[in-house]
Amino acid sequence: QVQLVPSGGGLVQPGGSLRLSCTVSPRTISTTTMGWYRQTPGNQRELVARAATWGTFYDDSVKGRFTVAIDEAKNSVFLQMDSLKPEDTAVYYCYGHFFGRDIFGEGTLVTVSS
Repeated sequence: QVQLVPSGGGLVQPGGSLRLSCTVSPRTISTTTMGWYRQTPGNQRELVARAATWGTFYDDSVKGRFTVAIDEAKNSVFLQMDSLKPEDTAVYYCYGHFFGRDIFGEGTLVTVSS
């Protein structure tokens, strides 16, 4: 059974940075597509960033501030978040595309506040 284990998140001041990571277990399973969604109360989960062999995708709200990357050696996906804004506050979920479907990890809370 594939599991995605996230780490990172927490409280940061506006303008600060955070790095989220998510590791695939077992490490023998890999994928070409991984990324991050986020969700705020009362709203649907939205795709923030995705990394795939054919390229990357960023939501317009995070372009130029967030960077997503897959580390194949570590079987992980990272989300470097810079110049954070209060509106980036959300629960962030990593995901990977395995066996024809998207599998999500548990959410990790990111709070941007002074």
